[in-house]
Amino acid sequence: MSPRSGFPSAIAADILRYIAIKQALGCRFASISDTLFKLDQFLSRLANPPGDLTPETFRQWTQTLEPLSANTRLARMRAVRNFCIYRRRTAPECFVPDPTQFPKAHVAVRPHIFSDSEVANLLGHCEALSEDLARSPLRWATTRLAIVLLYTTGLRRGELIRLRIRDYDACTQTLMVRASKFHKSRLLALPADIANEVERFLKARDAAYPSALDTAPLLRSPYGPDQSFTGERLYVNLRLLFARAGITTANGRLPRVHDFRHSFAVNALIRWYHAGVNVEARLPLLATWLGHVSILSTYHYLHFVEDLRSAASSRFLDSYGGVIAAAGQQGEGA
Repeated sequence: MSPRSGFPSAIAADILRYIAIKQALGCRFASISDTLFKLDQFLSRLANPPGDLTPETFRQWTQTLEPLSANTRLARMRAVRNFCIYRRRTAPECFVPDPTQFPKAHVAVRPHIFSDSEVANLLGHCEALSEDLARSPLRWATTRLAIVLLYTTGLRRGELIRLRIRDYDACTQTLMVRASKFHKSRLLALPADIANEVERFLKARDAAYPSALDTAPLLRSPYGPDQSFTGERLYVNLRLLFARAGITTANGRLPRVHDFRHSFAVNALIRWYHAGVNVEARLPLLATWLGHVSILSTYHYLHFVEDLRSAASSRFLDSYGGVIAAAGQQGEGA
């Protein structure tokens, strides 16, 4: 809901300017825009709409967020506070919420790092999704390809479901991820076995939907030719497979879709350590592959799991083990 849709409050014009500036800087800004538009709608629906955002109306708005998780409420309240800080540049007297009164963030969920054997196990259960072939002939094949691409390319869920048939180039075996987060596009060179997975899927897709245009979604929804598989439907299928394969997180819950992206980043580091390459020098490459603007965003995905610790320790011993042993012998001689 935007201010132009019938609920313009006194701060609507400032909201539009703020969003326009952020988007001009390259931010997609969709979720924050939605939060600000809902605040605008709330203010407009008050019995006596205020001339500005006030401590009382902000408090009333935050009460509407109570059903949400603490992290979601915190994110929305921070979004409004940042908007108010922007407004203060031209309206020094405007209200800015006190962040000390915001809810405390919950501890971030530790991602599940998938192993090759777990992913192979998942793929082995994909055909269990073929019971409704009449209504959804590509359900199992779509879920299989989704798992393969998420695990081997580190795609975001949204990037995956926005892929079009034309985004895969069979001649160069590349996948184009178009205008994703921060409006950045990137071209991913797929390994031969992953490219073969995509091509097998496309053959199955052509057999099921022979008249599809190359602009159609790669992961097609059974509900229409121009509709892509939704993130919610993908997770429903994955939850079923996680349960069948017996894959759970350390706290006994089922993994998240986003855990595949974390797994890709961690497994890339493990491969580099085993290959003996300069890991620090490769990090900018990983950041570019993942579609990050800054390498700092990439560090968020680099978790110190046991396999990574073991690989890093082996690298250290190969490089400096002799020095440590010699130092120990000198200490004993003294």
